Amino acid sequence: MKIYGLDFTSAPTRKKPITCAICELHEPAEPAASHNANVLTMQANLTMPTFAAFEDFLQSDGSWLAGLDFPFGQPRQLIANLGWPAAWADYMQLIAAMSKAEFEQTLTDYRASRLPGDKQHLRVTDRYANARSPMMLHRVPVGKMFFQGAPRLLASGVSILPCRPTPSANLVVEGYPALVARKWLGKRSYKSDERGKQTSEQTSARRDLLAGLCSPALLTHYGLHLTISAMLMDMLIKEPMGDLLDALLCAIQAAWVYTQRENNYGIPSNCDKNEGWIADPVMF
Repeated sequence: MKIYGLDFTSAPTRKKPITCAICELHEPAEPAASHNANVLTMQANLTMPTFAAFEDFLQSDGSWLAGLDFPFGQPRQLIANLGWPAAWADYMQLIAAMSKAEFEQTLTDYRASRLPGDKQHLRVTDRYANARSPMMLHRVPVGKMFFQGAPRLLASGVSILPCRPTPSANLVVEGYPALVARKWLGKRSYKSDERGKQTSEQTSARRDLLAGLCSPALLTHYGLHLTISAMLMDMLIKEPMGDLLDALLCAIQAAWVYTQRENNYGIPSNCDKNEGWIADPVMF
């Protein structure tokens, strides 16, 4: 099964593109045998310097499952307070009709109307994952990433789990690479987009994280063995912004999701489908 992991950006360029880890998941013929395991092989990387390239990716042929590093939905509290339609596809169509400036001004005006401490809401899944609010527009602009990513998912027709499943053979889930990294690094920093904040300690952290991912511990956490070529391993360690590494972490989450396809793809059946859900074993 083809597995993709994507590290998303709200403003892709050639210097800072959307980055994709291209992987293949091989499942054992006899999964009950103790010596057999699911093997995820990282094969290559792909960069998408424009949103048009991302849209083309969503239309790519074949059966595949991708983990994407951006929030698929907004908090139920925000949707209700703004009077938006409750159903994911309906409020997504409303957002898709907005310009970027209109969407950002809507969130800015909303925050200005709220009391301190109640300006940026969290989804249920954000609380469990200790993730940032999808309303956030600055520092880590996940709100901008949501605006650029989620409506494009709706327009593409892919099966969006759990927000809008379709019969498509192309499935997407919401990944959150920090959940994978924390299992080996805790709070250690392993990347930075700012050159002045890129350190040798982060390089060591990336090396340690990859050692953990390629160890038997990955089988314990995700039910997978990971194989990576020496060339790609070197690239992952030396990349200070960590974009490709984050893409690989999303691919690991996506591969786990595929192994759980007979178990609702590892997504709790009672989750709020209109908010979206981060896919990871600790969230199930």
